[in-house]
Amino acid sequence: MIRRMTAPADPRPVFERYETLARDADAVFVRVKSEFSGCVTCHEGCSDCCHALFDLTLVEAAYLNGAFLRAFPPGAARSAVLERAYAADRQAHAFKRKAFKASQAGQDVDAVLEDMAKRRVRCPLLGDGERCVLYEQRPVTCRVYGVPTAIAGKGHVCGKSAFERGRPYPTANLDRMHEKLLALSRDFASHMQSGFSDIHTVLVPVSMALITAYDAAYYGADRKGARKND
Repeated sequence: MIRRMTAPADPRPVFERYETLARDADAVFVRVKSEFSGCVTCHEGCSDCCHALFDLTLVEAAYLNGAFLRAFPPGAARSAVLERAYAADRQAHAFKRKAFKASQAGQDVDAVLEDMAKRRVRCPLLGDGERCVLYEQRPVTCRVYGVPTAIAGKGHVCGKSAFERGRPYPTANLDRMHEKLLALSRDFASHMQSGFSDIHTVLVPVSMALITAYDAAYYGADRKGARKND
């Protein structure tokens, strides 16, 4: 049987739903900043959050990739970002591999995670003047950095902010946001007619999102079609 490579579906209907989640994250940031303006110290040119290690869900990664390809046509500027992406991905991979070995050796999981949180990798989208070259399309995590967040029941604040530890503040629940993004990624995989049942669970750093080709082969759309025709 001859397999025919199908074109991926139009992602825009699901991307529009993702953009709604991104706006919700923006609203959380704006609300906290309006109530505690003296505590939120984010300002143009500050890039502290642009060195944090975090991963993207499928829908975020594909959305960012599409925005990157539209903003940077083939040429020197795109190549420069991709070179930074490859370098950042190697660095992030090395950190993750070290963390995995530590956990396999029996090191306390919380200690491993705490060590990973201290690791710094410059985002490949951080351009001249310490400014994001895709700021309007930045991931959800970037949108709430600078205000108090909660992950697995533990509170976190930017080290450059003026929030005082132990005091109650409105908090962005990253676990809840992540659950919504995973659910949307599952819908996205179905919409893209993916032939891989668990593709919506794959998490990647920004660097990998930029260098990946989100085409029909990536989603395995041809696999799904082949099974139907067998």
